[in-house]
Amino acid sequence: MANDFKEHIASVNNFPNEGIVFRDITPILQDGKLFREATHELAEYAKNKGADVIVGPEARGFIVGCPVATELGIGFVPARKPHKLPRDVERASYDLEYGSTSLEMHKDALKPGQKVVICDDLLATAGTLTACKQLIENLGAELVGAAFYIELPDLHGREKLPDLDVFSLVQYHGA
Repeated sequence: MANDFKEHIASVNNFPNEGIVFRDITPILQDGKLFREATHELAEYAKNKGADVIVGPEARGFIVGCPVATELGIGFVPARKPHKLPRDVERASYDLEYGSTSLEMHKDALKPGQKVVICDDLLATAGTLTACKQLIENLGAELVGAAFYIELPDLHGREKLPDLDVFSLVQYHGA
């Protein structure tokens, strides 16, 4: 990896809640060269996994995943928040710190046997990742990997899906 992306991620204390350090990727997105490099790193990972399609969860997964799919010349499938897709959907729910939510995909978004890589900005507790995995498998596709800009290993997201190959550009341990 040519670039230390961590140098370009802004850390914002007490956002969105007291005691949280928000890792802001917008400085990477604002710099065309860095954005291209980050996209290329994730695209190389997805290519090596043999991805046929990229799935990105709303909303930052769209920003991260679409350019990866474009670089590879493959399709992109959004995993949307509830009631955002106009046709028949498959839904998977997951827990949040306070309550639960769900993600949806069109029922015809993936074909059986397609190899899928999920691309998103952050892996923390793996709630979103687990819901995406459930959607992908319910539609008959195969999840072959997941790629992130940032991983927070202290929140044990990777451990919740021990059989899934995970790639991250940057890891933050502790606060």
